[in-house]
Amino acid sequence: MFNFFKKRKKGPENFKQLLKRFKNLEKKFGNLSERLEDLRKESKFSVQKLGIVRFNPFSEVGGDQSFSIALLDGNDNGLVITSLYSREGNRVFAKPIKKGESEYSLSEEETKAIQRAMKC
Repeated sequence: MFNFFKKRKKGPENFKQLLKRFKNLEKKFGNLSERLEDLRKESKFSVQKLGIVRFNPFSEVGGDQSFSIALLDGNDNGLVITSLYSREGNRVFAKPIKKGESEYSLSEEETKAIQRAMKC
């Protein structure tokens, strides 16, 4: 099944072969480093931070069934989604966020959700 005791490749027989292998490893390491840096840069634009606040906006409805959730990337850009639940129905709002702020007015709960996300 597994060949734990099987000898794999021969080791380098002389210094020249050792240098060749070392240069090959060095080249591969350089490529991996570049790819890792590219992934790090790209990941800045994916959702990395999340903050959520549950609340009760209407006294006639029991429980904290409404919520605001902030979804932000590494640059604190993204959106905040708010769902307001009442007996008559449910309303959902979304607002864009740039650098932790919105061009639209934010509720107290939306602001808290953004602040919680930015602390992550």
